[in-house]
Amino acid sequence: MVTLTPERRAARPRTSVDQPTRGYRVFQGINGLILTGVVVVTLYPFISIIARSFSGERQIRAGEVSLWPKGFNLTTYKLVLSDGMFWRNYGNTVLYTVVATAVSMVLTTCYAYVLSKKDLKGRGALVGIAVFTMFFSGGLIPNYVLITSLGMKNTIWAMVIPNAISVFNLLVMKAFFEGMPSELEEAAQIDGLSTYGTLLRIVLPLSKAVIATMTLFYSVSFWNSWFSAFLYMDKTELMPVTVYLRNLIAGSTTGQNAGAATDQVTQVAANIQSVTIVLTALPILCVYPFVQRFFVSGVMLGAVKG
Repeated sequence: MVTLTPERRAARPRTSVDQPTRGYRVFQGINGLILTGVVVVTLYPFISIIARSFSGERQIRAGEVSLWPKGFNLTTYKLVLSDGMFWRNYGNTVLYTVVATAVSMVLTTCYAYVLSKKDLKGRGALVGIAVFTMFFSGGLIPNYVLITSLGMKNTIWAMVIPNAISVFNLLVMKAFFEGMPSELEEAAQIDGLSTYGTLLRIVLPLSKAVIATMTLFYSVSFWNSWFSAFLYMDKTELMPVTVYLRNLIAGSTTGQNAGAATDQVTQVAANIQSVTIVLTALPILCVYPFVQRFFVSGVMLGAVKG
């Protein structure tokens, strides 16, 4: 075997594999410009909202706030964060999100694992039932009557059960499980593992990417959900923070929270919407970086097979 010395390796002519072609370099440049533009367009609204949330009422009304706060003030944050009901509703949101996400992941994972078995009798009917609900629903009034008759009104289950399974997430997990080598499960069965043992000890440890992705999907959905609580909850202390902030934007609680001078209420009215958006999105923005590395791989792996 001939070994190239450093001198020979340096003198060897560069091939097309070693050096990108001119067309590829042009493609990289254009692609970089397009992606940079997408990033700027995406980040600009968020930065602008954060700047408005810390800006004064006069500067906002004059249109002087763009990417940097003008007339810095914390009046709105103080009014919102000093309200005990805000923290009560925030705790409700955390509780609803954690419980609902856990229930949804258990049900979705079990359902998707069952549907991934091509030799299962009635598999087509189970898939059809799931897909049917993507296009047809009972409607708002029948759902309200159903939840009320089941005694779930003003309970956490009114937030959890109706939206426990997302068909889109179900189909993504189903496709992921179908792409796993069947030899692994066959070996587990030979070793004496039951169906549940195979799922818990073999399948789930190899499915961290798609599980993290689906957990993120469900968490964001339940965290931002407000209509279910607005519909099924009558007590203020049971509301999630999204409903609290919605009422704050609408002006129904601004006067109660301010409870002081009229100029403070006016000051709050100018940037209340920006503050509510920041407070609502902050926890998800803090969690997302920790699961982002699973996000792309989980979606792509689950979408390889239809």
